[in-house]
Amino acid sequence: MTDAPGKRWVEAAVDEQGAATLEAALRLHPLAARILAARGHADPAEAEAFLAARLADLPDPFTMKGMAAAVDRLVRAVDAKERIACYGDYDVDGVTSTVLLAGFLRAVGADVVTYTPHRLVEGYGLNRDAVAKLAADGVRLLVTVDCGITSVEEVRVATALGVETVVVDHHTVPVELPQAIAILNPHQPGCGYPSKDLAAVGVTFALVMALRRRLRERGAFGAGRAEPNLKEALDLVALGTVADVVPLVDANRILVRSGLEVLARSRRPGLRALKAVAGIADGTPITAGQVGFRLAPRINAAGRLDDAGRGVRLLLSTDEGAARALAEELDRENQARQEIERRILEEALADARERVEAGARGLVLARDGWHPGVVGIVASRVVERFHRPAVLIALDGTAGKGSGRSIEGFHLYDALASCSDHLARFGGHRHAAGVTVERDRVGPFRDAFEACAAERIADEDLVPRCRIDGWIDDREITDRAAEDLEKLGPFGAGHPEPVFALRAAAARARTVGASGAHLKLSLGGRALDAIGFGMGDRLALCNQGRIDAAFAMGFDEWDGRRRLQLKLRDVRPSR
Repeated sequence: MTDAPGKRWVEAAVDEQGAATLEAALRLHPLAARILAARGHADPAEAEAFLAARLADLPDPFTMKGMAAAVDRLVRAVDAKERIACYGDYDVDGVTSTVLLAGFLRAVGADVVTYTPHRLVEGYGLNRDAVAKLAADGVRLLVTVDCGITSVEEVRVATALGVETVVVDHHTVPVELPQAIAILNPHQPGCGYPSKDLAAVGVTFALVMALRRRLRERGAFGAGRAEPNLKEALDLVALGTVADVVPLVDANRILVRSGLEVLARSRRPGLRALKAVAGIADGTPITAGQVGFRLAPRINAAGRLDDAGRGVRLLLSTDEGAARALAEELDRENQARQEIERRILEEALADARERVEAGARGLVLARDGWHPGVVGIVASRVVERFHRPAVLIALDGTAGKGSGRSIEGFHLYDALASCSDHLARFGGHRHAAGVTVERDRVGPFRDAFEACAAERIADEDLVPRCRIDGWIDDREITDRAAEDLEKLGPFGAGHPEPVFALRAAAARARTVGASGAHLKLSLGGRALDAIGFGMGDRLALCNQGRIDAAFAMGFDEWDGRRRLQLKLRDVRPSR
């Protein structure tokens, strides 16, 4: 039984003229041309550039506000052999940002240390004790990556200790900014960088691009020191960008498109070992989906349950044996995380059902014994099930740490800001956020959050959407159509995989997989192979006559054979 209401199918607008122009100019299959035109790429030259996703088309990094000051300070630190600390968040975006910057700085001869806070001991972001420790260890320049934009007091402490700070972040910009030497964040007012939705690792990549250019102009590279090949660092950028679920458009698309190619053949022992434990053969093509569901969770598991520094050590490792041992450790940690997640999810769903039945449009759930490193994942599952924004809080002693996830149309950070009187600390963005709250304020926070959700969420917002890119005939579903649609990838947030709808009879419907979790059937007169993962409960519907099927086109590869397969997104009785 599912708690979420049936999906509302929403059909995208079609630009018929633009699609016809692209089909003729670029010799694309009509369905691929339709998608490109509908998503704002109707001009053939612009569409060709979109499909090519050339690294040369990345924006000039020096258009980012604060870039010149950040580069100047880093160059001085490199020249003077000052100790630089790369201080990163404990998720995949923070880990890859730390590894990217530290690896580049070491390659150009800098004295670099890395620091990743312990989620359970230190919490999110920059903290005073860590700043004091780094200062005592001789650090004179602190670069925060994927955090720091709200660290006003911590940067003040660093300055008092003789440590200057550069902030590299991408989270929502607060009213009061830390007094750092430079702040890199595309969301800053007055920032001219055109791609605003970079992950932190994307901002970090812009920084190393600018830094390499400046060092090259100064004659830093030659016989004694090779110039770092930044293309080889794009495996890290793809990993962090996909994991942070930022829109795969503009600069992000370019970075991830090339990054996935590098990731498939990465020279890093750590990434080769990580792919091995995730069941991905080295050298085979890698999709954004594999990054999001197989690679990223294993790195995240390190920080969710214990020391995220293991992820940094894995990706910086140059030793095959050490990398393999670390990857296997993270794989075991991920399995433990999954077990903890299952227990918490069962309890959270029961609590959420009670609140939904009481009329809540926004959910605040809290219990003792929940693991603070896992509540964010569980919040996502609760949102999927009830289609309401949810904040889950792990209580321990007098306080609780929580994570929230949201639905389309409900800005989570803004909602938390409206409830901030009840929170000790919060941060994040539109879709995800973290909170710290005193135990005796959980009730008032819940009341305020539910009131905010009641005011801002309309009835139609509570119904999940199945977005389709148009109704088609089964004769349009061909290998060439699927191949041309693949050229539009990688797909992800902001650029979803195209979904089409077909009205047809279902045949040979059955369930497959453990406990019949998945739906397998043939569609239409051509007996098109279709599979719906997690849709085993729709079997009875498929045996009642013609159905409407929403699906993405792709290929199934098995035993050396490649064949067309439809990946179901939703099914319903024909109307």
